[in-house]
Amino acid sequence: MADQKMLKITLVKSPIGAVPKQRATVASMGLRKLNKTIVLPDNAATRGQIQQIRHLVKVEEA
Repeated sequence: MADQKMLKITLVKSPIGAVPKQRATVASMGLRKLNKTIVLPDNAATRGQIQQIRHLVKVEEA
């Protein structure tokens, strides 16, 4: 598992004005506050979530 690629995802824009589905995606990823960073595995599910909220987050390789 140590060789699995990870993504560092940071919430950079508030989801307050976003569509409810996008707000739910942000919350389900564990992003609660602005500038909070989480590390998630780089897989199809994570990539799909990022694609939905790409205008709210910044993504880096971890």
